[in-house]
Amino acid sequence: MSDLRLGSPGSPEVVVVGGGLAGMAAALACADAGARVTLLEKRAHLGGLTWSFTHDGISMDNGQHVFLRCCTAYLDFLDRIGSAGDVELQDRLDVTVVAPPGWSRGTDRTGSAAGQADGAEAAPISAVLRRDRVRPPLHLARSLLSYSHVPWSERARMGPAVLALSRLDLDDPALDEVTFEEWLLRYHQGPSAIAALWDLICLPTVNLPAREASLAMAAKVFQTGLLTDSAAGDIGWSRVPLGLLHGERGAAALRKAGAQVHLSEAVAGVRTDGPPGRFTVSTANGEVGADAVIVALPHYSTEELLPAGALGDHRPSLLGSSPIVNVHVRFDRRVMDKPLAASLGTAAQWVFDRTASSGAERGQYLAVSISAAQDHIGARPAELGEQVVAALRRLFPRARRAEVLSTFVTREHHATYRAAKGSAVHRAPARTRVPGLAVAGAWTSTGWPPTMEGAVRSGVAAARAALVAAGQRRALPALKP
Repeated sequence: MSDLRLGSPGSPEVVVVGGGLAGMAAALACADAGARVTLLEKRAHLGGLTWSFTHDGISMDNGQHVFLRCCTAYLDFLDRIGSAGDVELQDRLDVTVVAPPGWSRGTDRTGSAAGQADGAEAAPISAVLRRDRVRPPLHLARSLLSYSHVPWSERARMGPAVLALSRLDLDDPALDEVTFEEWLLRYHQGPSAIAALWDLICLPTVNLPAREASLAMAAKVFQTGLLTDSAAGDIGWSRVPLGLLHGERGAAALRKAGAQVHLSEAVAGVRTDGPPGRFTVSTANGEVGADAVIVALPHYSTEELLPAGALGDHRPSLLGSSPIVNVHVRFDRRVMDKPLAASLGTAAQWVFDRTASSGAERGQYLAVSISAAQDHIGARPAELGEQVVAALRRLFPRARRAEVLSTFVTREHHATYRAAKGSAVHRAPARTRVPGLAVAGAWTSTGWPPTMEGAVRSGVAAARAALVAAGQRRALPALKP
């Protein structure tokens, strides 16, 4: 680090450790409130787990990330860094759900062997989840009643479950003591409904299937995204590479706000052994003092940097991790007409057309996202690529005669913490037991599952906690409800 002196004197000095979405949101909130901010990131880029790279002559993201209209903090963040115009947001929720020929209702959504179907030349089975422009939960009624992936006998039982889910108290700690599936079974939800509807949404948002996910997190997803505001569940995605949308634009916004950004700067620890009310942040290249520190790192690497006892009884290192695998497939022609689709009974859980954002000039580039990918994280890339291509050919008839130009696999072993039942006890609040020291990250106790929205919310909450502890009482950052 060439110069660790923060800006002009007179306002709080804040150091933010970590340049993912949580860290960038925290740093921007502090800078906008008038603090002198330094952000330290060990990687050569900002953006955390949302980054891009060039492969085979096109731009690819390490993984497909989407958001919902209810993700207000994330949308505000995009607006703040100048990226709001580079995302697409559905006019209304509209998802085609495709199953391969011969798919048996109730098949495991993760794409286990039981879900692989024969009959490659037969037509796939499609249904659509689309909202109407009426008040919730009636906005989904017509779509659910016609949802052919679930038999009539189970469709009739969805209504009482939806109403009961909408009435759960999200502040009730007992919701974290049971799995989503345990609760669904109480409301007579059968294997078809769980596989074809509840897991369809739970897997990509909580990054766990219903049989493992905390009811608290699943209820948050369904209440906030689908059952409170009819437009809340409309899906959005980036029209440009994520490295540009978040990392590059975020870095530019931070520097324009007066923050110092130091890349490739790993932090070794945060100490309180200096003057009262001051912190020392140590790196391989020096030390920096601060009035407040925000540590915005993954759950598995936070505790080791903090002073002993800072998190009290919370042990984020015990949360565990849930992986995500992405398979990138390039065909020599267009095989999917929709910008996105979901699948049942194959490993290709969600499929996204990323041709335009990648800069590909030939054919179609599909990014296939596999959440809760414990069964796939150790597979050989060639084997996983073949499996996903075979799935795409069962799901999209035009892919059966298309040539595969290339496949590529990216993996995030620690994509999110495991939002399993009993996980809430280790999700720490933003304010630690050390005054002036705050933590941020989607793993903290935001009330949200491990999403981009949760990450941004955590950063704003940590900024507020740090600024208050540093003596600031005005121009504090705030979140929409």
